[in-house]
Amino acid sequence: MEDMSLRNYAYIGDAVWELFVREKTVKMTDNAKNLHKITTERVKASYQAELFRNFENELTDEEKEIARRARNLPIPVARRSNQTEYRQATAFETLIGWWYYYDKERLYNYLSKIEKI
Repeated sequence: MEDMSLRNYAYIGDAVWELFVREKTVKMTDNAKNLHKITTERVKASYQAELFRNFENELTDEEKEIARRARNLPIPVARRSNQTEYRQATAFETLIGWWYYYDKERLYNYLSKIEKI
């Protein structure tokens, strides 16, 4: 199921997600301040957690297991103010990273659904 730790999949997933968001936001505005605002709204944990909740019921059993394990990773002290949100965002990033390595078709399918939101 995995060659790396779940944290590493989350790390890669965070980068893949941010690149996806930036590719979309650069087409929205040339204003640097607005660009930053739009981007940060979409890469923050609360937004990722919301996206995860919207698609959680569409996950395969294997993906649900990966997400469950990612949600159960220890949380850094600085992130403990909203544990549920942070855990869901971690599950989201982990799945993005896992799909990036093992199922790009699934990743692109998921990202195309997000684009329509």
